Amino acid sequence: MRSKNEPSGQSGAGRDERESQEPERSFIEKARRAQIIDAAVGTIAAKGFAKASLAQIAERAGISKGVISYHFAGKGELIERVVEQVYEEIGAFVRARLDERAGATVWLRVYIESVAEYMLGHRTQLTALGEIFSHFRTADGAPRYGVASSEPLYVALEAVFLEGQRSGEFRAFDVRVMAVSLQAGIDNMFAYWTAHPGHDLTAYARELAGIFEHATRADRTERIERTERTDHH
Repeated sequence: MRSKNEPSGQSGAGRDERESQEPERSFIEKARRAQIIDAAVGTIAAKGFAKASLAQIAERAGISKGVISYHFAGKGELIERVVEQVYEEIGAFVRARLDERAGATVWLRVYIESVAEYMLGHRTQLTALGEIFSHFRTADGAPRYGVASSEPLYVALEAVFLEGQRSGEFRAFDVRVMAVSLQAGIDNMFAYWTAHPGHDLTAYARELAGIFEHATRADRTERIERTERTDHH
């Protein structure tokens, strides 16, 4: 830690120089963290979670283990940042393909197929996530990632289903059940593709989207009844 008191004779120019260097330092540190995260993804995918030590990750990144310790409190924090970054990248990829003007039915299909499209070009990330989800544990031995940690995702999917019900595109159903089922379907799609890499992931995603379109859409009678209720109001 540096003292809060400025060294004699450097209270002005010295401070200004350091402040001017802050953006550059921040950029360099961000780039270094990204480098370490990428190395962690590659190491976990290649060696498995248990064998992906900080030393192995540092070697892959071409840095010392101490550099990793400077940027991350330990392997646990690094792994959490890996998961966060991958999910952020998936989210950005999917959002770029979603049309905000489209209805819930279109959103549902684009969401499923876009996630598959992203992973089709990022098999290493998928392999690393599989290792992390299977083997990463909390201090008490419980899985770090699972149903409990998926709550924000379930809530986001519920919002889409509710909007589809309000618009009349979707039938009445329990949105929590549908959200959990959809995410489980996507997770198992990737698990199957990991076990059978020759399987057509694009075709699988297209079929899965069709299943949930049929499972959610309102039938003709329900749409008519909703229209009549709206007209009466």
